[in-house]
Amino acid sequence: MSNRKPIEVRDLSKIAVFAAIIAVLGLPGTIPLFGGAVPISAQTLGVMLAGAVLGPWRGALAVVVFELLVAAGLPLLAGGRGGLGVFVGPTVGFLIGWIVGAIVIGLIVRAHLGKPSVVRTVIGFILGGIVAIYAFGIPFMALILGISLTEALVGASVFLIGDGIKVVIATVVTLALYRAYPKAFAK
Repeated sequence: MSNRKPIEVRDLSKIAVFAAIIAVLGLPGTIPLFGGAVPISAQTLGVMLAGAVLGPWRGALAVVVFELLVAAGLPLLAGGRGGLGVFVGPTVGFLIGWIVGAIVIGLIVRAHLGKPSVVRTVIGFILGGIVAIYAFGIPFMALILGISLTEALVGASVFLIGDGIKVVIATVVTLALYRAYPKAFAK
């Protein structure tokens, strides 16, 4: 029998809020790479925060809700993209990786009774917010763009600086939120 509690109305509200945060972080726009096929955006920061604050399953659910809204045609991805076409384009692996990344982040950051520590939070954001997302994103991008995995990996390395900055920001925000309002991290 599972020890996870069922999703309550309060959980649905949090999931909706984090789906909205991911959407809002796409508003500043993008820095286009690979001919505009794969943009740099701040939306991964929202994915990181969803996993850390909501935990693995609710964080992933926030990402799924966001992606369902995108699939329904809402232009919520950075650069105003939306619709089913993005799920067959070069960014599909990154979108899949966002779901997995939120789970990995939640499992690591919330491992010790839901209380984030600096070390676990940084490790969670690196493994879930960068490694897991790239593990899905880079192979799909290579396949869809018709380039080698090595070319895709080298090309994607330009994302690392921005993702490193997102790890720092997400760590500061997560730890500050935990200190200010630990109930937000309740399981």
